[in-house]
Amino acid sequence: MARIEFDNVRHAYPPPPGQEPVYALKEVNQVWEDGGAYALLGPSGCGKTTLLNTISGLLTPSEGRISFDGEDVTHLPTSQRHIAQVFQFPVVYDTMTVYDNLAFPLRNRGASEGVVAARVEEIAAMLDLTDRLKKRASGLTADGKQKISLGRGLVRDDVNAILFDEPLTVIDPHLKWQLRSKLKQLHQQIGVTMIYVTHDQVEALTFADKVVVMYDGAVVQVGTPVELFNRPNHTFVGYFIGSPGMNVLPVTLDGGQPVFHNHLLGTTYPAGADLDGKLEIGVRPEFVRFSDDGIPVEIDKVEDLGRYQVVTALHEDETIKMIVGEDERIPAESPKIAFDPDFTRIYHNDWVIGEQAS
Repeated sequence: MARIEFDNVRHAYPPPPGQEPVYALKEVNQVWEDGGAYALLGPSGCGKTTLLNTISGLLTPSEGRISFDGEDVTHLPTSQRHIAQVFQFPVVYDTMTVYDNLAFPLRNRGASEGVVAARVEEIAAMLDLTDRLKKRASGLTADGKQKISLGRGLVRDDVNAILFDEPLTVIDPHLKWQLRSKLKQLHQQIGVTMIYVTHDQVEALTFADKVVVMYDGAVVQVGTPVELFNRPNHTFVGYFIGSPGMNVLPVTLDGGQPVFHNHLLGTTYPAGADLDGKLEIGVRPEFVRFSDDGIPVEIDKVEDLGRYQVVTALHEDETIKMIVGEDERIPAESPKIAFDPDFTRIYHNDWVIGEQAS
């Protein structure tokens, strides 16, 4: 296992002739602590896989330094980094048995058959593969094959980290939940550093102790699921995490306090001064409520999701989402809404001001 550190890492793929390089990674400074469970979360094209491949050595960054436990590995080949990588599509040897698939990394390194047998049986038990060890891998389902991919990384005792590149994409929803739970359990058992790439917020928030949110090639926030939900540092984090995501609404400032379409809003985190540039407030739908004295709105849509309702309200040309209880009354005439000041934050050019999240 290793502490992985990025120091001013940037990467650009070769551009077409005559064009400037476009950076897939924009100056990443990040530390993955030894034994941690991390998720890289963001939309397609934000740089997640590029970052993962620079950790494994499949890519050498254009700039910056990568270190494992303080040792510079920036130009070290993959074979010398002791990284296990599990890809989106299971990579197994179909003609081999499950046992031989799991044993392959050890045999390839010259381990004795006694060591091989002990480790394979131990890992098979962890992954619920013991009863399939003598079966050919070709007969397994997609989740079974993905377990083999995972097992080949776990079977080695010299692995610095296990990297997962959207490993559950081809798994059906029920088995996906089971395998995600198994990964969390395995991390608690063996304590190896795990870094998990996904665009699915549920996968990220249920697997990881810390989530690294990426947007447009940059890391915009690192935090626990609670921190990302309650204190998003960037409007993208608020919008991307949550269902529905955070309401982001344009405002002006009056003495550091936000004003939304001539309505002065309360916030526990005032700006302190008036600012130029793009100014918005962010408030999650969970913290918007109906109020007798608030902002007048029109109800555009109500979605009943069983335990709660998602209400879409309109104020002039702005859309505001709110979550209300399944039995809560929705006003039929002249509805008004208010925002919880403890969860209403001001954003200047997309970044939170007045209070920084972790």
